[in-house]
Amino acid sequence: MAALGYYDVILKPVLTEKSMNITAEKKYTFYVHPEANKIQIKEAVEKLFEGTKVKKVNTITCRAKTKRRGMTVGKTAKGKKAVVTLTEDSKDIEFFAGL
Repeated sequence: MAALGYYDVILKPVLTEKSMNITAEKKYTFYVHPEANKIQIKEAVEKLFEGTKVKKVNTITCRAKTKRRGMTVGKTAKGKKAVVTLTEDSKDIEFFAGL
């Protein structure tokens, strides 16, 4: 596999009710590249968002679900999510502030 740049690691933010509620605790949720590890995710957040310091990264692997439509059977896409916890003295991520 080719080396992932920090701009390739974070795909998009997760904008759900649960993920928006935990932003008060300085926890932010992102969809990330399936082969990215915790160290790469930490570096990507700190480089993409100025003034942030990551305290902890938790990752969740979302497996593909089987779906049916009539006789046709298929699978949804698998993915990976990361919950990033920032330190107390860190700046908030501005993207989530306006939502």
